Amino acid sequence: MTKIKTQYNRRSFLKVSAAAGGGMLIGFSWLTGCITDSKSEMVAVPKEWFEINGYIKIGDTGMVTIYSPNPEIGQNVRTSMPMIVAEELDVDWKNVVVEQAPLNTGFYQNQFAGGSLSIKLSWNALRMAGATGRRMLLEAAAKEWGISVSDLNVNQGVIKEKNGERSITYGEIASKAVGIEIPEEVELKEIKDFNLIGTSVKNVDGKKIITGKSLFGLDFKREGMQIAMIQHPPAFGMKVKDFNEEEIKKMPGVKDAFIIDIAIPEPSWSDEKGFLQLIAIVGESTWQLMKAKKAIKANWDIVSELENSEMHRNTMNEALVSGKVQASRTDGDPEGAFKLAAKVIERTYSSPFLAHNTMEPMNFFANVTEDSAELIGPTQTPEALEGSVAKLLNMPIENITVNMTRMGGGFGRRLYVHFGLEAAAISKKIGAPVKLVYTREDDMSQGTYRPAYLSSYKAGLDENNNLIAFSVRGTGLPESSIFLDRFPAGTVDNYFAADISGNTNITTGAWRAPRSHFTAGAEQSFLDEVAELAGKDPIDFRLELFDRVIKKPVGEKNDYEAERYAGVLKLVKEKSKWGNNRTGVYRGVAAYFCHDSYVAEVVDIVMDNGLPKVKKVWCAVDCGIVVNRDAAVNMVQGGVIDGIGHAMYSQLTFNNGEVNETNFDKYQLIRHSQAPENIEVFFVENEIAPTGLGEPMLPPVVGALANALYKATGTRYYNQPFTSFKPIDG
Repeated sequence: MTKIKTQYNRRSFLKVSAAAGGGMLIGFSWLTGCITDSKSEMVAVPKEWFEINGYIKIGDTGMVTIYSPNPEIGQNVRTSMPMIVAEELDVDWKNVVVEQAPLNTGFYQNQFAGGSLSIKLSWNALRMAGATGRRMLLEAAAKEWGISVSDLNVNQGVIKEKNGERSITYGEIASKAVGIEIPEEVELKEIKDFNLIGTSVKNVDGKKIITGKSLFGLDFKREGMQIAMIQHPPAFGMKVKDFNEEEIKKMPGVKDAFIIDIAIPEPSWSDEKGFLQLIAIVGESTWQLMKAKKAIKANWDIVSELENSEMHRNTMNEALVSGKVQASRTDGDPEGAFKLAAKVIERTYSSPFLAHNTMEPMNFFANVTEDSAELIGPTQTPEALEGSVAKLLNMPIENITVNMTRMGGGFGRRLYVHFGLEAAAISKKIGAPVKLVYTREDDMSQGTYRPAYLSSYKAGLDENNNLIAFSVRGTGLPESSIFLDRFPAGTVDNYFAADISGNTNITTGAWRAPRSHFTAGAEQSFLDEVAELAGKDPIDFRLELFDRVIKKPVGEKNDYEAERYAGVLKLVKEKSKWGNNRTGVYRGVAAYFCHDSYVAEVVDIVMDNGLPKVKKVWCAVDCGIVVNRDAAVNMVQGGVIDGIGHAMYSQLTFNNGEVNETNFDKYQLIRHSQAPENIEVFFVENEIAPTGLGEPMLPPVVGALANALYKATGTRYYNQPFTSFKPIDG
């Protein structure tokens, strides 16, 4: 077995005396106890719980209660994180109850959802928590029977003598375990001995979701709370001056109307927001407030240039040619190599601003009193919200509590905390609890979009069709999408990459697989053109490059493992039967590395009444150990559909600072009929600690889709969304 230091002392690791309720309470900075759940019929509920945040609880009946500390945005961490604990604790999963932990910086670390980091960052801590509990229970049983721990084994929460007939359940020995000293180190299971991890476990919230139980921010209600809605300026570059306040206050159901300001000193990245001053209206119902919003007559001051989409395109084009390089990488002599190249190809790719469009619009509950603030709602960054509210209210941070609801989508949108700040500001103003609710139009016109991007790629081949030079220059509004040290860096002697930023007053933020979503599509589309120019199969061409970097890498800073990268390409080639061409089926391939995971995908397209239809997608994924198999497959499939949809259909455009697409009548998301009929997922089996999975499958499907479209239509697609721009002949 692998041994791991527990890293906890008595100050951070608390145990309850037997007199406190006959249970064992194990505290770690990643876990917390919880109240009982509907699952309690599996095992009788303990007569008494010692309830405190930040703990695993083992009751006298054997029931185990675990709080999942990280926000749940649909990635299934409320199931998979407790699975890791249950595996090492060696408890029957049917006896585990799971609940959402509140924000508690005293107990938890990295209590956020973003960057596909939840499982990666908590893997060792969660395993250690379960293993420590198991060890203490074994020691208690050994002491009770006067034998050594080595004489015992445990399975599914039952401890047995190896050479005897005695047995005891966790519930029966839990009270005795509270007196056991916390071990300095514990033994973890061998990966091969996992019984729960790697299987398929149903979502712990599944029944509640399908039966409409209150889980999400929009579901939350409290007696006596008021409803609030906002109206921000209609265009970026505007600020509210005044509005018909008294008239709005007289409308049915409206209790108050005023201007709020959520500007705070020393804002952090999570405070990024399009509009700091907003009109707020408070009343009895969303319907009444929505009618009041339509009656608002406001005066707006122009404070900066009112931008439009044509201006954005011109700004990026100019930046790409003559903009200031923020960062770059040069290997060899790219300019010299291009001059000697027998063949040179150069292509430019673009993508517009995109909205997150979570199913659940922004909302938050706040109850601000003179000396405290309580916030409840869907946020990916509860700790950031807590800190920003403390600044806004000039209140000690210990007087602020944040509780997380389940989120109806995040995708990076809920990394930003402005809607929580708005709720707090409104509650403080009216002196009462309030629930802030956005309309779809509010959310889509607020900002915090995915940046717009523009990149230019260039490649040179020698007389033997070997790649001898490669360059990429990228810009965007406000940032470039270029990763200087990712593939194909390291594969070619003469390489150049440049990161060029741009300027805009359109506010942007992280959007699922930031930067990677665009770069993978552009890069992988371009590599297919290079392979075609070289007269080589697209997969074989890529494998040649990986073979080069494996044997003799160029440079020392290549942030990928070529063997694993090549591995997913080989796997998808095998599973899709690449090379076995079928009449009427057009295939494209792509592979990409991000969030420490490797994904290769093949897209199959057929023509249906003259229009391309994605028939099937093949996915090969190397994300280390897969915790919950069905959940992982679902996440991959969802990311693939999301990537196809945005690449094909979605865009935001601007006119005089105002976004044109403010609802789904103009902003198209993928429809059921446009989704692939089948998505097959294959995981690389290894014993590498889990890496990211919420985002890595989305980027490569953009390139695979573009390459398949080329095979189907004979034209290349350089501009997203693919359906809104005329394809350009390659």
